[in-house]
Order: sequence, then structure tokens, then C-alpha cells
Amino acid sequence: MKILILSLNYTPELTGVGKYSGEMAEWLVSKGHKVRIVTALPYYPMWCVSEDYNSWRYHREFLGDIDVWRCPLWVPSKPSGLKRILHLVSFALSSFPVMLFQIFWRPDTVLVVEPPLFCSPVTLIVSWLCRARSWLHVQDFEIDAAFDLGVLSSPKLRRIVSKMEHWLMSQFDRVSTISDQMMLQLDAKNVSPEKQVLFPNWVDIAHIYPIEFPSTFRKTLSIPEQNIIFLYSGNMGEKQGLEIVIEAARQLGGYEDITFVMCGQGAAYSRLRNLADGLENIRWLPLQPLEKLNDLLNMADVHLLPQKADAADLVMPSKLTGMLASGRPVLATAFEGTQIAKVLELSGVVVPPENVDLFVAAMLNLAENVEQRQQLGKNARDYAVKFLGRDAVLARFEESLLKCISG
Repeated sequence: MKILILSLNYTPELTGVGKYSGEMAEWLVSKGHKVRIVTALPYYPMWCVSEDYNSWRYHREFLGDIDVWRCPLWVPSKPSGLKRILHLVSFALSSFPVMLFQIFWRPDTVLVVEPPLFCSPVTLIVSWLCRARSWLHVQDFEIDAAFDLGVLSSPKLRRIVSKMEHWLMSQFDRVSTISDQMMLQLDAKNVSPEKQVLFPNWVDIAHIYPIEFPSTFRKTLSIPEQNIIFLYSGNMGEKQGLEIVIEAARQLGGYEDITFVMCGQGAAYSRLRNLADGLENIRWLPLQPLEKLNDLLNMADVHLLPQKADAADLVMPSKLTGMLASGRPVLATAFEGTQIAKVLELSGVVVPPENVDLFVAAMLNLAENVEQRQQLGKNARDYAVKFLGRDAVLARFEESLLKCISG
């Protein structure tokens, strides 16, 4: 089977959506399928095109048996609402001719990862011209998130864009997303039930696992052995609501045995560093390469997963899979009944979004209860092994792909 994947981010050496696209492609190739990826030049999460690439040229490279076509795009140094839209549009335009060229390869399936939805039209065009099956995979409901988070605000524009989104989704042979609650969003967008596929994020449980010895990061950051570490690792964007972590660190400044670690980059990084100015209980780390991820995640006594109120169930953070696989409890901000709350029912603690007082109270409770942390961490690992293992998730996806082609 020939599979053509259109994905904005393809950075398998890092974490996040780009890593998942890469792992999916590698797994499919290992099963005998042929895979091509059309993607952007590496720029995320630094919001700066890698020095290894010319910012305005197309690049083709072979990563193992995967044929990768990289397209130029405009990358704003300080992304905002309008700039983000132009950024996504630039990739949709630059990838258009490359996608059309793939018609001569004649793929069996053309799969696009959202965001950005702007890439959906070319995916449909190529699939129609090739008589291939079209597949839309939704990692984030970017349109809903953009309006609910205030990035865009015009009610009239929302009605127009939502109608366009509904129509585009209806044209795909399959539409998948990553959680049960996001599947309900597909119902609300009038995607036919027979087209819907649950395709959750996964984790390689052989590479992310609990370690019994102290993480080397603790020594590197000069954190005393007895200190409780609350770790946030991932993209530092606007939808994460990371201000709550900074405020919690401020309120807990008098607790010498509690340390916060913030690891990553993103659009909100500089603003968060300014907010944390003067706080001595926060350590900062740059985004770490994949080979150090397990050691990094095992540094945590508790993982932090904040989220803004308006983002509930519009996104399902991919970083959660690694947190669970590391065998550490997770403290998240989410509403009752959301997918995050359901997943963390036995493996973490959930408080309402943007409620600093409850967030801090939950931290203190976890810091004081070793047995609770250990039990929640064990439950987290058990959940990851049972439901999030890479091979099991991708085997189900492959089965859905084959059914789609033969159907």
C-alpha cells in the first residue's frame, strides 16, 4: 500500500505531533507499506527554520525508507492570531505543487494531519485525481480553539469558517481523531458515523518507562535529592495556560523542598520567563532530544498538565502519553467529564482550569503523600501499557486503513 502523508510538522527526533507522524511512517514502512511525507522545513517549537535548511527552498531527503519532501513557509518570530493564519496559509500554498506532483506516484491513501485545515483542499484534490482514499486526522480542532481562546473573535467569520470546515470534513472518506470526547465533536460537525475512526496518540512503552535510580537531570540542575519536583515539559504556547504554574511557584516560594522545572520552548516562552522573574524555585530547560526524554520524564515526582478553560476537549495533549508511561502521577487542570479527567481518574489529580488555589492545594497534598504518588504512578503506567502501546494502536490504525481502501 502506498500512503502519502501531508503534515505540517515532521520532527521525529523531538517530541510532539511531529514525532508521532514520524513514528507512524516508520511503523508503516516496517510492515511493508511505502510512505511519502510532505511537510514543512523544521521550525517548531523554536519558531525559527533550522540552520541546516535554506528557508526559501524546497528540500527532498530520505530518512531510512521514508521519502520526505520539505516545503518552505513563512515563520513569524512572534506568532499572533493573524500571523499564525498567514503562517499556515504559506505552508498550504507552498505544499500545493509538491502534493500535485505526487499524483504520478499514485498513492492508495492520502492522509492529512490537522492542523492546518488549510491543507485539506489539496488533499482532496490529489486523492480525487489519483482515485485514492482520503483521510483527515484531527489532532486539534483548530478553528474552535482559535475562536474559543480569543485568537479570532468575529461571530460572522466563525459561522462562515465553520460551514467551510463541515463541508470539507464531509468530503473525506475517513475522519479520525484522538479521544472519545473529540469523537463527539465529529458528531457535532456532521461527520457520518461510518467515516469516523478513533486513532489515539500512543507511546513506545519500551522506551518510556519508570527507572528506579535518580534522573541525571536532578543532579544537572542541582536539585536536592529530598525535593519534590513538579515538571512541565512540552510546548510553551498560549493554549496551555502556563501562567498558573508560575503563580503556583510564586505562592509556594516558601517551601524549600518543592522545586518546579519548566522544559521546552514556544510562543509564550519569553513572556513566561518574564512572569517568573525573581522566582528561585523554578529551573528552566530547553527542549530535550528524544534520546533524553525518558530520563527527563523520570525526573518528575509529579507531572503538570495545565490547560485553559476554553480549550477543554478541543485538544488532547500528546505529551500525556509519555507522562503516563513514565509511571508518575499527573496533576492536570480540566473539567469533570472531559477526556483528560477520565484518563486521569485513577492515575492523577484533576482540578478546574485557571483555579490557582485548588491547583496549589493539590500540589501540597501530593507533595506530602508519598504513598498516594506511588499508587497513582503505578496506575498511570498500567494504563499506558494497556491502552496506549504503540504497536497496538498502530495495528488498529493499519486495519482501518486497509478497510478504507477495500471498502
